[in-house]
Amino acid sequence: MKRNRLLVLIMLVAALGIGGFAIWGFLQGRSEAAHEGFRQQAFKKFPRVSIEQGQPVIVLDALSQKESGIETALPSPVPYQQHIRAYASVLDLTRLTELANSYADAQAQLQAAQARLASSKQALERSRLLYKDRQNVSLAQLQESEATFRVDQATLAAAQSRTRTLAATVKLEWGPALAKSLIEGSELINRLMNGQALLLQVTLPPGVFLSQPPLQAAIETGKNTQAPIIFVSSAPRTDPKIQGTSFFYIASMDSNLLAGMNVLAFLPSGHPTEGVKIPDSAIVWWQDRAWVYRRIRADAFARMEIPTDRPTSDGGFVINNSPTQTEIVTRGAQLLLSEEFRAQIQMGEEEE
Repeated sequence: MKRNRLLVLIMLVAALGIGGFAIWGFLQGRSEAAHEGFRQQAFKKFPRVSIEQGQPVIVLDALSQKESGIETALPSPVPYQQHIRAYASVLDLTRLTELANSYADAQAQLQAAQARLASSKQALERSRLLYKDRQNVSLAQLQESEATFRVDQATLAAAQSRTRTLAATVKLEWGPALAKSLIEGSELINRLMNGQALLLQVTLPPGVFLSQPPLQAAIETGKNTQAPIIFVSSAPRTDPKIQGTSFFYIASMDSNLLAGMNVLAFLPSGHPTEGVKIPDSAIVWWQDRAWVYRRIRADAFARMEIPTDRPTSDGGFVINNSPTQTEIVTRGAQLLLSEEFRAQIQMGEEEE
């Protein structure tokens, strides 16, 4: 009897175990089905973003574009000038100032020596004439006049030598154009010495050469801002860190640069070609890079990076890597960027 009861009890426990396992399997299946359904709903909730050829594409029908305020336009064609990106450093003019002061002092001494020599030469000639004709001066006085003349000759020669040495030093260290300006006291050296202009050394990347450096170029003075620079001459030395061909340019003090600063320079190269102007309203910034959305179909938009080395005065850029017949989003680009990343984040969370 006891054995029968024990057998019945074992059968009941087994039945309960099998039933519990079945219930767990049923609930687990429903959970997985529910999760898969939720994933499908998530993808249905964000149908605007898809991946085409590895690139995110935002799909919006005409009504959604209108409701979102999306506007597009063909970019305006404008001349585009290719540029060589170089490296510019604002030079400390202490050494040039010292040479300019030394040369000015040498010039003053030279002029004084010339004046003394001219005076002593006249005195010598007069002494010789008086000694020869009437001997109104003594031999000792004549000899003294001759000695003074010889000393003044030597003083003038020394002043001339010092002046030539300083001029050669300026030419060797700063090039012929700055040396000529310093010797002549022209406007260029005066602007530099008076703090009205800055002198920059612009160095090309190694292996890049220009047969004729451009008379005008530009430097980057801030994010998306540039200032013009004007060619002075070839530089007699290179930047030891870059080892490329160097040139001297001047910039206005309005560029807000300081001695010792390093900035990028953009030197025009080749003939202008046709480019397009990207307005500020079309640009979105992400990871410190500029992007625009271009229309790839009537209902689809894709993001494209643009270069920022040719800014315009109104905050846009001129580029040459965009087809002139491709529309870009001029209003609502930031909304598209937000939609793109919001959808990616939501889909990524649902896949985890």
